[in-house]
Amino acid sequence: MIKKTNDRAYYTFALKIIGDFGVSIAAPVVLFVLVGQYLDGKYGKSPLFTILGFVLAAAISARIIYRKAKRYGAEYQKLGQTKNSDENDKKL
Repeated sequence: MIKKTNDRAYYTFALKIIGDFGVSIAAPVVLFVLVGQYLDGKYGKSPLFTILGFVLAAAISARIIYRKAKRYGAEYQKLGQTKNSDENDKKL
C-alpha cells in the first residue's frame, strides 16, 4: 500500500518556480524585442535590432534563470530536510 503524504508544500513550491521562471524569461524578451522593433523603425534596419534584442534578452534570461535555479535548489533541499524532520517527529 502506498503511503499518502501531504505534499502541498512541494506543489506550492513548484508553482512558485514556474511563475518566477516564466516571468524571468518573458519580461526581458518582450522588453528587448519591443525596443528592437522601435529601433528598427527609427533607423530602418528591419530585423537587425529585433534579433539583437532577442539574443540579448535570451542571454540575460539565461543568467537570471541560472541564479534563481541555484537559489531554488538550496530552498528545495531545506524543504526536504524540514519535511523529513517533521515525519521523524510524527514517528516518535
